[in-house]
Amino acid sequence: MGPAADSPPEGAGLARSGLRLVGRFARMEPWPFALALFGGTAWAATVVGSTIVIGQVNDKAIVPVLAGEKGRGVALWAALALLAVGVLRGGSVVLRRWYGSVTEARVQAELRRQVADRVLAMPLSEHRKRPTGQLLALADSDVTFSTWALMPVPLTFGLVALLVFSVISLLVADWTFALIAAVLFPLLVLVSRWFSARMVDPATRSQEQVARVSGIAHESFEGAMVVKTLGREVAESGRFDDAAGALRTQRLRLAALSSSYHPLVDALPLLGMVALIVVGGYRVQAGAVTTGDVLAAVTLFGWLNFPVRVAGFLFESMPRSLVSMGRIESLLAVEDGADAAAGTWAGAYPPESLPGSHPDRRVDRLPAGAPSVRFEGLPTHVAIGPDATLVERVAGADLQVSAESFFQSGPAAAELLVDAVRRACGDVLDGLRGPLLDAYGGIGLFAATLGAVDNVVVESSRSSCADAVANLGDRAAVHRTMFEQWVPQPVELAVADPARSGLGREATDVLAATGARRLVLVSCDPVSLARDTVLLAARGYHHAGSTVLDLFPHTAHVEVVTRFDRT
Repeated sequence: MGPAADSPPEGAGLARSGLRLVGRFARMEPWPFALALFGGTAWAATVVGSTIVIGQVNDKAIVPVLAGEKGRGVALWAALALLAVGVLRGGSVVLRRWYGSVTEARVQAELRRQVADRVLAMPLSEHRKRPTGQLLALADSDVTFSTWALMPVPLTFGLVALLVFSVISLLVADWTFALIAAVLFPLLVLVSRWFSARMVDPATRSQEQVARVSGIAHESFEGAMVVKTLGREVAESGRFDDAAGALRTQRLRLAALSSSYHPLVDALPLLGMVALIVVGGYRVQAGAVTTGDVLAAVTLFGWLNFPVRVAGFLFESMPRSLVSMGRIESLLAVEDGADAAAGTWAGAYPPESLPGSHPDRRVDRLPAGAPSVRFEGLPTHVAIGPDATLVERVAGADLQVSAESFFQSGPAAAELLVDAVRRACGDVLDGLRGPLLDAYGGIGLFAATLGAVDNVVVESSRSSCADAVANLGDRAAVHRTMFEQWVPQPVELAVADPARSGLGREATDVLAATGARRLVLVSCDPVSLARDTVLLAARGYHHAGSTVLDLFPHTAHVEVVTRFDRT
């Protein structure tokens, strides 16, 4: 789920936030928006005008003609009057819809431009925090949803005018008609408030799931070759199904609310029309009103469910718009900044010190029933599938690497990293008493290559632990657990190679509890390294030097091997 900041306010706060959002969009395109509002107001005037014309046509044309008091030419003029009102109403609808669409399209174009500019300008550290799929969702669906609150505004403005014009028209016709409307309108408002209050949470969660589905789809599609090579089709399909199922659940919640809302909206105006016909019949008998007045009032009541339906659409779209706009604003708020320099080749590792050529990687074992699939550019003997296993030679050690286990970009990169870690371990490694701790040990890369006789490997991945056992045998105790949950034991020397997120507070507490007098930390993110340095300093470890390795040419990513000594 997204952060709490993405959740829109409720109740009156929702209305205020929605008005501020609409005002922001209106300031971006003032003239098209103003013309759309004018079209909505003109439409309301023609609707009320048409009901008045209908009443007058009934009293002054239809009834007299049927009674033989006037000729049929009057009916023709009445029909022309109704046609004229219809043409004016049609013109107002065109004006409202066209300039409303112009406003929406221009606002969306400007938001997409701002999103694209910010994505290109923001530092790479922000890109690491935001998967590409989420950025695509921001530029596409979030921009679209953010303007959903804008679409019904011109019509809603016209509907407010319609209600004002309708009340005035009913008061002019007969005070009892206005009294019925005064009872009905609050009921419709209460129904709308009930609907809007229950729309906030499912609308918020639905938009969060849209971003999640987009992110997973982008990752799977962009990495299709990797997915197929590793035999991860089923796993990726399951991950997408879970996200799509959660989205389906939230949208069904929205549909259930809509299905309960609209019957109420339809029923209340119909009840008002029945009351109006009954009361109107008595008032006609009393001579207070004409049948045309009753007909005009009933026609106006027939329009009353339309404003509430539009209001329902507005309340349904407003939470989505606010959530989407909040996500866009969180991106636009990211400040420009430079990341830590990618770094050149560290002085201790000139290009000529690169390890020599390695023999071709070989397949240690093939999965049972492996399909006979070949990929262009790969050796014909390389197997695919989740059970495929390679053997990589690093620093004189043959290391088993399963398809689902993590390994460096290649044996050359791994060898450079091992060499840097060995230098950082220094004299403590040479005179080591007791085990070497390989935290976040993976396949046991450091435990297998640094030369320690006794090792403790802590790793959470099932396949990596299996590889570590195969690579180290009786030279190591392999613990399959999250490092933060591992029960620490005394060691002199610890090597930690966490994920990009770094150690964090809990992991540094575990490392400090081991009593290690030297810690070698491998980091691939300068931000998390800076944070972990502060955390380790608070636990008695001081920074004793760092080595930067450019293991990913033509990218901004670097590996930093840092030595910490306990004071």
